[in-house]
Amino acid sequence: MGIRLYEFLDVSAGLQAGQFGIGGRSEIDSLNDLNPIYKRLLDEQVTAVMSVIAADGRPSLTAMWFDYEDDKVLVNVAAHRKKTSWIRANPEVSLILINPENPYHWVSMKVTAEREISEDDPDEGARVTAHLDGIWTKYTGAEPPYGLRDPSIDERRVLFECRVDKVSTFGQP
Repeated sequence: MGIRLYEFLDVSAGLQAGQFGIGGRSEIDSLNDLNPIYKRLLDEQVTAVMSVIAADGRPSLTAMWFDYEDDKVLVNVAAHRKKTSWIRANPEVSLILINPENPYHWVSMKVTAEREISEDDPDEGARVTAHLDGIWTKYTGAEPPYGLRDPSIDERRVLFECRVDKVSTFGQP
């Protein structure tokens, strides 16, 4: 099953009929098939805003580091945080990555958490830690290990592998 792609019309080349509406609908096989002007937002140090549904039924927004592997979005969160239980309760997650140099150039995604891996898992836990160290280096430039674990507890991490359902794109760099 492919990824549904919605390409919004923008005004970067001038006014046009239907501007800000969906100009194209298609399906792509992979995140690698995104136009390079949008794929760069996935690969660069662009902070994502993630939305999950909180216990009160309202969206909860969190700015966070973004990562993906092949066609899975990877969400690495502290096991004790509320958003972790909210993802478990409702695995449908939305993200937006906005170009920090131009807020009218963005990629949004609707993803579904399909798999959860605990850092304490005897077989795959090391992958969670390695992933955390990797995004730490991507976003800070610092060497591992990840340097922001809560020092007051034995903070453990959870990695959610998320299927990409829909991608929307907008604007020019």
